[in-house]
Amino acid sequence: MGNRVVLIPARGGSTRVPRKNVREFLGRPAISRVIDTVVASGVVDEVVVSTDDAEIADTARAAGANVPFVRPAELADAYTGARPVIQHAIAELGLDADVRLGVCYATAVMVKPRDVVEAERLLEPATVDFVMTVAEFPAPIERALRVRPDGLVEVDDASYLSVRSQDLVPAYHDLGQMYWGTVRAWRTDTPVATARTRAYVMESWRAVDIDTPEDWVRAERLFRADVDG
Repeated sequence: MGNRVVLIPARGGSTRVPRKNVREFLGRPAISRVIDTVVASGVVDEVVVSTDDAEIADTARAAGANVPFVRPAELADAYTGARPVIQHAIAELGLDADVRLGVCYATAVMVKPRDVVEAERLLEPATVDFVMTVAEFPAPIERALRVRPDGLVEVDDASYLSVRSQDLVPAYHDLGQMYWGTVRAWRTDTPVATARTRAYVMESWRAVDIDTPEDWVRAERLFRADVDG
């Protein structure tokens, strides 16, 4: 299997964007684009897809991924988190504790081969359990507002409203696109974001979470603009 494996979780039951993992993204299934990216990085020994869906499995194999098992139905519903799916794959593959396991989602189309290379390189098991992709919030989180049901605004700390943006510490959010960790770390229930997690920072414009048809259109436009320069 090798010492560097990337797992792509891809269940068949997406609802808000039906069949999104195999939906054509600028002429190629989304999961196929992600597999292409991981393979093109040149640092991964094996790409494995965890799915409960025959079409996704066939599409993944055609793109060069390995689909050695079928994900059980109890791990393929809308409420199961990523960690049980990852741990199931580890058990099915019989991976050693020191194997470096990346997790990349099937619609992470904004990830590039260099991201795979650089994020994997940041994983230093002696001091780091996980590496996660993050992006900077586009505005200071200290100035976040809440809108109440009656339409009025709430502010946690109004004192920040008069502070210059450049004087506030940048804050980041999980991109939910790619993670790296050793199998030893993935086997635990330790949260991915801890003091032993290193951030791989991606540009904010690549922070596209594809959950709606509108997200899909926006992602295609950004992808095309990046490719066309």
